[in-house]
Amino acid sequence: MNHNTMRTLLVAGLSLVSSLAFASQQSTLQQSQNIETQITKSAANSQKKVVKSSAQAIRLEADIAAIKREVHNLEVYQKHLNGLISSQTEELASYDSQISKIDDTRQSIVPLMYEMLEGLEAINANDRPIRTEARAKRLTSLKHMMTQADVSDAEKYRRILEAYQIEMDYGTKMGAYSGPIQFDGKSMIVEQLYLGRIALVARSNDRQRYWAWDASQKVWLEQNSRLGHDIDKAFDVAAKQASPSLLKLPVSLTQGQEISQ
Repeated sequence: MNHNTMRTLLVAGLSLVSSLAFASQQSTLQQSQNIETQITKSAANSQKKVVKSSAQAIRLEADIAAIKREVHNLEVYQKHLNGLISSQTEELASYDSQISKIDDTRQSIVPLMYEMLEGLEAINANDRPIRTEARAKRLTSLKHMMTQADVSDAEKYRRILEAYQIEMDYGTKMGAYSGPIQFDGKSMIVEQLYLGRIALVARSNDRQRYWAWDASQKVWLEQNSRLGHDIDKAFDVAAKQASPSLLKLPVSLTQGQEISQ
């Protein structure tokens, strides 16, 4: 084997060794890159897990906070309900007490209402004959009402008080109406006017005759035609056809009332 051949073999050997070494290095590098890639992927997966776990932890904390708020609200509402229950319990006790007294109250109020009706009847019988038909009809209606089971005692009492208020108005107000009077044993439909309980006068429908109630004798007395103008003026004021002004009317007072005036 000559020198050139040996040199060629040596170069070839070195070249083979170099190739093998390079291949080995390439393999090692590839393995390193693969390991690095796996590490990176593993780190990325770990990071995703950490992020996911962190998000879950945040959601859990939010859920826990919401539950705590709800529990607090429920506790406050429970206290509120306990207060309502306590108040309602007191009210029920009060209602029970009031209900137990209803029968006693009814036993006292019913006789009182009958006494009030008797007083109303006495007023109508002894008072001036102001709206006699309306007053008699109202009293009859109230007496009938007292036997009606579908009308409460409160409503009965209210209507009786209303009747007394109407009687009071007769003594303080002015009013005109059409109704009967008894004169010379005859009943006549005439126009009547009252000014409180001070004056009660009447005139015929043709305005030719005039009367005034005499409380002492409890009769209607025919008046001089000269008073007709004043009586007509009073009717005009009552009908709001004339402005209120000084009226000259015969008074309907008893002797004792005239002295006290």
